[in-house]
Amino acid sequence: MAAQDQQYDVVIVGSGATGGWAAKQLTEAGLSVAVLEAGRKLDPAVDYTEHKRPFDMPFRGRRLGTQAIQARQPVQSLCYQCDEYTNHLFVDDTENPYTTPADRPFTWLRGRHVGGKSITWARQTYRLSDYDMKAASRDGFGIDWPIDYATLGPYYDIAERFIGVSGQAEGLPQLPDGQFLPPMALTCGEELLKTAIRDEFGRTLTIGRCAILTEDLHGRPKCHYCGPCSRGCRTGSYYSSVSSSLPAAEATRRLTLIPNAVVSHVEVDDAGRCRSVYYVDRITRNQREIFGRAVVLCASTLESTRIMLNSTSDRYPTGLANSSGALGHYLMDHVMGGGASGALPVLKRVPDTRGNRPNGIYIPRFRNLEDRHPDFLRGYGYQGGSNLVKWGHALAIPGFGSAFKQEVRESRPWRISIGGFGEHLPRYENFCELDKAHADAWGIPILHISAAYGENEEKMVDDMADAAEEMLRAVGAEDIEVEREISNPGLAIHEVGTARMGADAATSVLNGFEQAHDVSNLFVMDGSGLPSSACQNPTITFMALATRACEYMVEEFRADRV
Repeated sequence: MAAQDQQYDVVIVGSGATGGWAAKQLTEAGLSVAVLEAGRKLDPAVDYTEHKRPFDMPFRGRRLGTQAIQARQPVQSLCYQCDEYTNHLFVDDTENPYTTPADRPFTWLRGRHVGGKSITWARQTYRLSDYDMKAASRDGFGIDWPIDYATLGPYYDIAERFIGVSGQAEGLPQLPDGQFLPPMALTCGEELLKTAIRDEFGRTLTIGRCAILTEDLHGRPKCHYCGPCSRGCRTGSYYSSVSSSLPAAEATRRLTLIPNAVVSHVEVDDAGRCRSVYYVDRITRNQREIFGRAVVLCASTLESTRIMLNSTSDRYPTGLANSSGALGHYLMDHVMGGGASGALPVLKRVPDTRGNRPNGIYIPRFRNLEDRHPDFLRGYGYQGGSNLVKWGHALAIPGFGSAFKQEVRESRPWRISIGGFGEHLPRYENFCELDKAHADAWGIPILHISAAYGENEEKMVDDMADAAEEMLRAVGAEDIEVEREISNPGLAIHEVGTARMGADAATSVLNGFEQAHDVSNLFVMDGSGLPSSACQNPTITFMALATRACEYMVEEFRADRV
């Protein structure tokens, strides 16, 4: 019997951070699971390029370095990680188009292959708190999450213990500590900034909390500091579904992984429950149907929403599980653009012992915790780092020979930079909808995305820039350059919110278990369900929510309610 003709307990759409994780959780609980992935399977020996050098690449690995990248990936090449080494890990924009209004651009960055964006993500792993989940009760904007941190905390524990998160406990209520492996070391410049902002402003600087191993874990070796993580990791030292969760699911022999399956829509039965998932074979273009007692969408926020919007029927004329009208609305992505960088002359001739540390620093949110800022709601955090610059300074050094080389080595200047990631408020007018006049390469209607930052985000970015400058001045930085240009939505690659959770089915799509209010056997376990964006990188929160949702699903299966 062909895999697509079988009846599975659960059909999962998407094989990335949450799709692979849900597959592990559900198969280990005894359920049969099919995972549909729109792209191909990767071969780490071929597709991971972390050990290739510039001279191995025809265009020396440059960003925007080939006409092919510019012609076929004009959107994807805007990503800081998309270059000649990695462009094959991003979609072809000509096959996967979308539209936006001219005055409301959105940069949709995507990866279609087994593992999804868990191959190229930045691996930053920060918990949310009740400052985030219950923000509406504090400032009156939006809706509260239907769960709180006390409920979600144990599920963060489960996810972190499996994926491996290195970090330093700080005891901050706005940034709860987790289950940490030993932290990576700070550089000299970072230690100076940590002391300066603590003494001057009472702020905290910590090493980034990242899903990179500093100790061997579950058969995966610790990081060997080669550096370019976004190119893939053959040793599996950072979390991706390919290196950890999917192999765990496969070990149960209850997983069927179907690559090259471009999902178009979910079919419902006469009772309005999910019956099957339709997909198009990426290579043959043939349409196929696969059956499941439950469907889990983990295709990424916008892609899962696209599938739901395209799953219309007499019962759901505006999209699957959309009785509230909230589906597609409240799109959010972290706002960037406020930051600063400068030189640290105090460290002249001090060596950098960090090596190729695959991690930076984090300065947690300090705005709108106890005291309210007069200009904006919510808050932001900073990411960045301090290190020796490369070799451009050598152009200004006279001489030649061994003395010249020694001077070049010893006079490399230290620089420090920090950039903010801020919360994007949930607004109904930031939305996506189907553009039925256009289709992708497989005949599926594409999305029209209309989103923008508002006055709150603009004022927040101004404050990000001011606070970054004052912190760099406190550490004695010179030649400070301040950045105030607000980014386009999408560039943070943290889009969330278009099928939001809520206690009220009239204003939300999902309940606190990521289960659709309208369709009891439909779950959405990616970023779609977040009612607010907070300011922290969201992937570990997606995984914690999925852990809880999978536990609930298993209970529902055992009680025969699915």
